[in-house]
Amino acid sequence: MNSRTRLQMALNHRQPDRVPVDFGGTAVTGIHVAALHRLRQAVLGDPAHRVKVIEPYQMLGEVDAELCAALGIDVVGLMTRKTLFGFENAGWKPLTLFDGTPVLVPENFNITTDANGDWLIFPEGDRTAPPSGRMPQGAHFFDTIVRQPPVDDDHLNPADNLEEFGLLGAEDLAFYRQRSAELEQDEHGVILTMPGTAFGDIALVPAPWMKYPKGIRDIEEWYVSTAMRKDYVLEIFERQCEIGLQNIATLIGILGNRVQAVFLTGTDFGTQRGLFISPQAYRGMFKPFHQKVNRLIHQKSTWKTFIHSCGAVRELLPEFIEAGFDVLNPVQCSAAGMDARELKSEFGRHLTFWGGGANTQQTLQFDTPEEVYREVRERVEIFGAGGGFVFDAVHNVQATTPTENMLAMFRALKDGGC
Repeated sequence: MNSRTRLQMALNHRQPDRVPVDFGGTAVTGIHVAALHRLRQAVLGDPAHRVKVIEPYQMLGEVDAELCAALGIDVVGLMTRKTLFGFENAGWKPLTLFDGTPVLVPENFNITTDANGDWLIFPEGDRTAPPSGRMPQGAHFFDTIVRQPPVDDDHLNPADNLEEFGLLGAEDLAFYRQRSAELEQDEHGVILTMPGTAFGDIALVPAPWMKYPKGIRDIEEWYVSTAMRKDYVLEIFERQCEIGLQNIATLIGILGNRVQAVFLTGTDFGTQRGLFISPQAYRGMFKPFHQKVNRLIHQKSTWKTFIHSCGAVRELLPEFIEAGFDVLNPVQCSAAGMDARELKSEFGRHLTFWGGGANTQQTLQFDTPEEVYREVRERVEIFGAGGGFVFDAVHNVQATTPTENMLAMFRALKDGGC
C-alpha cells in the first residue's frame, strides 16, 4: 500500500495497513528547523546538510524526500506560493540561527539587527518598508509587529481588511499547475493549504506579508471588533468567502484527485481550559462561511476538509461536523475535556483526528524518551482503530525538543506498525 492510498483509507475511516504519518505537510504540523536539523543529523548524518526554512514565521523546516523515506512519513504539503512574510521559497542562501543551527533561507528573507540584538524581518523582503516581524535575541521564531494607525470608527472601510484577498493570478495558477504535474508522479498523500479561507485567523489578521496594511490589524482590536463591530467583520467574511469559493473551484479544476485533504482554516476557538468563543457566537459568525466552503468542496471533489483549532474545543465538535469539516487538528488532548478515548468514542465516526499523537507542550519537550514512547503507542492504539487517524504531534515540534525524544516518537511509530 503506498502512502497516498494509506492516507485516503484513513480519511475514509477504513483501516489501512498502518497509520499514516504527517510531519511537514502544513504550517501547523511541522518541525522547527533547529529540531529538524538535529533529527536529520541523527537519522541520516551528512553534517554539511542545511535544512531549508520553508515557513519563516514559525521557522519550520523542510522535511525533504530522503528524510521522509527514512522516517516513514506519508504526507507532503502543497502550501501557498508565498510565505507569511510575502516572499517565495526560492533562491536559497545560508544563515546561522541564534543557537548556532546552520540553515538555508529564501533569498528575500532579509533581516536587520536592532540595538537589542533582535532580528527584524521585512514584508516581501523590502528593507525600505517598516519591518513586520521581530525575533528577539536568542529566540527561535518571529513575533508579528503590529502596524496599525489609530482606529477611526467613523471611517472604517471593510475593503481595507480585504486587500489581501483576491482571485488567483497568473503566477499563482502557473505555480499550482506545475505542482500538480509534479504530484502526479508522487505516491505520497497530499494536503493542500487553501489560500484565503481562514476567517479571522489571528496569525493572519496583522498581514505581515503586506508593506502597509490598512483596516483593523491589531490583535486586541480585532477581537474587540468581533463583539463590538460585528457588521464590519461579517461584511469582510462575506466578501472573503465569495473570493474563496471562486479560488476553490479553480484549484479543484487544476489539482483534482492529486489532493486528498485541504487545510481550510487555522482560526483558534479554544484555550487550555475551555472555549475561546461561545457555540452561539460560532454559529452566528463563522459557521455559515465554513458551511459554504465545505459544501462546495464536497460537491466538486473528493477532498476531505481540515480545520485547525487549538485547545478545549470538544463542545464545538458537533458544530464543526455540521459545518462540514472532516478532519480535526491538532487534537490537544492535554486541554480540558479532550480525553483521547472519549473523543474517539464520541466523534470518531465523523471526524478524522490529524494530530494528538504526542504532547508538544509537555511530553515531547520535557519528559523522558520512555514516556514519549508510551504516549505515542497509546495514542496510535486509541485513535488508529478503524481508520480515521493521521499521526502527527500536537502542533509543531518546538526548537529545543530533545533529539532523543523525537527518535523515541518515531521508534514507537515503527514498533506500532506505522
